[in-house]
Amino acid sequence: MISVSLAQDTIRMMQYNLMYYTNNSGISDCNASTNNLDTKDAALKTIFKYVQPTVLCVNEIGPSMTYVSRILDNAINTDGVDYYAHGLLTNYSGGNIANMIYYDTRKLTLCNNYYITTSYRDINGYRFFYNSSDLSGGDTIFMTFWVAHLKAGSGYESVRETQVRQLIQRIESMGSPGNFVFSGDFNMVGSEESGFQAMTNYENSLYCFYDPIQQEGHWNNNAQFASIHTQSTRTSSDGCFVTGGLDDRFDLVMVSPYLYYGSLDMQVLSDSYHAVGQDGQRFNGSVVSPQNNSVPSSVATALYQMSDHLPVVVDFKVNATTSVADRANNFLMNVVNPVRDNLQISLQIDEDAHFTFEIYAVNGQLLAAFDEQLSEGKQTITLPFDFPKGVYVLKAANDKHQQFIQKIVR
Repeated sequence: MISVSLAQDTIRMMQYNLMYYTNNSGISDCNASTNNLDTKDAALKTIFKYVQPTVLCVNEIGPSMTYVSRILDNAINTDGVDYYAHGLLTNYSGGNIANMIYYDTRKLTLCNNYYITTSYRDINGYRFFYNSSDLSGGDTIFMTFWVAHLKAGSGYESVRETQVRQLIQRIESMGSPGNFVFSGDFNMVGSEESGFQAMTNYENSLYCFYDPIQQEGHWNNNAQFASIHTQSTRTSSDGCFVTGGLDDRFDLVMVSPYLYYGSLDMQVLSDSYHAVGQDGQRFNGSVVSPQNNSVPSSVATALYQMSDHLPVVVDFKVNATTSVADRANNFLMNVVNPVRDNLQISLQIDEDAHFTFEIYAVNGQLLAAFDEQLSEGKQTITLPFDFPKGVYVLKAANDKHQQFIQKIVR
């Protein structure tokens, strides 16, 4: 086995609903006066320079390259910066708003674009590889960002669930679980929604998604969740921006099990997850009044001018160099699920190896660990499982640097 030292890097992503970045919003009161693109360009530039994301995922951009290029030229690649690029624009589902991604080409290379047509809007996927120093040896880290703007409104919960399932089934059909991010304006009022449950409890646990900050509950108009509300940034309306103050968590960033537990050289840093300009003191209030000391005043003003949503930011730790030998394919493993009093695990192993089996609570707490020396071939082991009814995560790893993660239920 080749031995190398790992250098860590960070990828910062920002998810942002730009609120009708278009001259064709379809709303008569949302026009060049109330939603001026010059004002929005200046505001987004201020926010972008403050956050300095590696990746920017956006909703509600006009479905035209005119708008895609305008943001890149007026808000991102400015003041000497020229290294950001954008992904593929699609609008096969129709409508007057779309999704887009912008990314730092110094760190990431876009290798695939995907889209899923739904009954309301496209869901877009963008697969990247990390520009590692080991690229010349054929080794790198892959990650995929999926961006969605789910159907809004009460009474459309089943539509949102259908859109979520369309995404997960598409990922599952590709047959390669890994480092996946799912972000966007989900328009969900709480984790009790069937769409959120479909994300977090999908039948094939390798393809489910985790909330990095594990904030389940009814978010809408609930002061308990004031610190994570992202909509609306204002209490008074000009006919374009939604009013009502900050009382909804519509904008989320969700991650795959591999990103949550850091199994494939990349891990979400849950403590970094936050809505820019949200200090927890804005319940049913605006982002600028009373004075917001969580960000510079110029940024607070820009957040108010740009959108009726706050952007969500989260960092990912990346192991920047890893040897090819250390990145072997996962072994095959199957677990009898749901679990009773014991875990029954079947494995197909290519060579003798020392295994560690770890059981985690869904909040990341390590509950138990077992060591086993296993021989080449088919193996079946039984481990005690004396935990209460609930959802858990099993992580199996061996001394060949192979890992496998599966959600388990008792």
